[in-house]
Amino acid sequence: MTTVTRLANYINGAWLKADAEVLPVVNPATAETLAEVPLSPAAEVARAAEAALAAFADWRATPAGERIQPLFRLKALIEANIDDLARTITEECGKTLGESRAEIQRGIENLEVAAGIPSLMQGYNNEDIARGIDEHMFRQPVGVVAAITPFNFPFMIPLWYMPYAIACGNCFILKPSEKVPLSSQKLFALIEQVGLPNGVVQLVNGSKAAVDAILDHPAIRAVSFVGSTPVARYIYSRATANGKRAQCQGGAKNPVIILPDADMDMTAKILADSAFGCAGQRCLAASVAITIGTARQEFVERIADLASNRKVGYGLDAGVEMGPVISQQSRERIEHLIGMGRQEGAELLVDGRGTSVSGYETGAFISPTILDHVNPGGELAYTEIFGPVLSLMHVDDLDQAIAIVNANRYGNMACIFTSSGAAARKFRHEARAGNIGVNIAVPAPMAYFPFSGWNESFFGDLHAQGHHGVEFYTETKVVVERWPKEWSRTF
Repeated sequence: MTTVTRLANYINGAWLKADAEVLPVVNPATAETLAEVPLSPAAEVARAAEAALAAFADWRATPAGERIQPLFRLKALIEANIDDLARTITEECGKTLGESRAEIQRGIENLEVAAGIPSLMQGYNNEDIARGIDEHMFRQPVGVVAAITPFNFPFMIPLWYMPYAIACGNCFILKPSEKVPLSSQKLFALIEQVGLPNGVVQLVNGSKAAVDAILDHPAIRAVSFVGSTPVARYIYSRATANGKRAQCQGGAKNPVIILPDADMDMTAKILADSAFGCAGQRCLAASVAITIGTARQEFVERIADLASNRKVGYGLDAGVEMGPVISQQSRERIEHLIGMGRQEGAELLVDGRGTSVSGYETGAFISPTILDHVNPGGELAYTEIFGPVLSLMHVDDLDQAIAIVNANRYGNMACIFTSSGAAARKFRHEARAGNIGVNIAVPAPMAYFPFSGWNESFFGDLHAQGHHGVEFYTETKVVVERWPKEWSRTF
C-alpha cells in the first residue's frame, strides 16, 4: 500500500502536525488521493496568531527596504521551480499545465509590485499649515492579518495578499482551501528558504472551525477572502462585527455583450477561452453572452463549434484544452443546473453532461455546454454555475443588453465586443460591474491595479492588489507638530 502524506501547518518557522481529523486531497481527474489535510482546531489558529503577534513588533520596525528583500528571493525560487509548482496545481486543482503556469506568473507579478513598498506606502506632509506648525501623514502596518483563499487559484490568490501584507510590516496567516492545500505547502516550503523571521508568515490548514477562529481571534486585525457570495457575506459580517477590517470577494455571473459590428471569429474564440478555460471555475469566466440584432446567427454558430470541439482531459496530457471540475459533487451540481435551465425553457445547444475520458473514467469531467434562449428573468440567469456552461440571450439593442447586465445581483465583470467606440464608451460608463472588458473577455487587472468587484461580488471597501492592497494593510497616522523657538536648546 502507498503511504499517503499527512500535511503539516507552518507556525513560528516550523512544520507542525496538527492533532485533528483529516480529509483526503483528491486529484479531480484521476480520483487518486494525493495527501491528507488536517482540519485544524481553533487552538492551532491561536498558536499561529500568538506567534505572529510576538514577531510583529520587530518586523514592523524593520526598514521597508529590508522587508522587501525576501520577496526578490521568493520570486527567483518560484521561477526556478515553476514546472514542479505547475504540475502540483494541475494535480490537485485540475486545470491544464498552461493554465497552471499562467496562474503562477500572475502571482509573481504581485511579488514584483509589492517589492515597490518603499515608495507605495510613503506618506505626505505639509510645512506651515499654520505659522510654525507642520503636519505629516504616515502609513503604519495594521498588525496580524489573515487570508482565507479558494480552490480555483491555489497559488495565485495567496500572492494577492501575502506580499503586500508583509512588505507593509504586518505578520500574515494563510488558511488555504482544504480541497487544494498542496500548492500552499510548496509555496511555504519556498518561503522557508528566503530568510523571513519566525512568525512573520504562518500556514494553518483547516475548514470552517479554522475560519471561525480566524474571524474571532482578537490578535487578528484584518481578513481577506475569496469564494462564494454566501460565504463572503458571512465572513465579512462576522469579521467586521469583531472589529476587523475585511475584504471579501464573492461570486459572479459575468455577462458579455456582442454587437453586430464585432469581429465574430475573434469574439467567439476569446469568449470560448473565457467561458471554458479553467473549466469555467474562475471568478472572471464569461457565463452569459448577450447578442444584439444580427450578431445572433454568426456568433451562435461559431461558439457552438468551438464548444463542441474543445479537447477535454487530464491537464497533464498533451493537447488537452480543458480539465475536470474540482470534484464529483461539483460536477453533479453543474449538471443539475443545466437541467434546471432546460426546465426554464432554454435550448440545450451543446450538451457536455455525461463526459467520460478514456483512462480517467472516475474523473470529474464535464464538457463545454451551451444553453440558448436562456430566460433573463429565470433562476438560472442569476445563479452562479462555476463550471464550463455558457448561457445565451438575444436582444434588439444595446440599451436592452445593458439593462440585463445591470439587473445582475453580482458585479464582478462585464464585457463588450464591438468596433464602435461610441458603443464601447456608453457600455463602460453605464455597466455596473467592477472589472470591464472592451474586446476582452477576461479583464483581469494587472497587479498594479485593484481587482475590483461591485454589488454582491464584493464586500468591503479596499480590494486586493496595487494601491488598494497597501491601503488595506496600513493605517494612517496624522501628526501635527510645533517646535517653538523658546523651547529649543542651544548647543
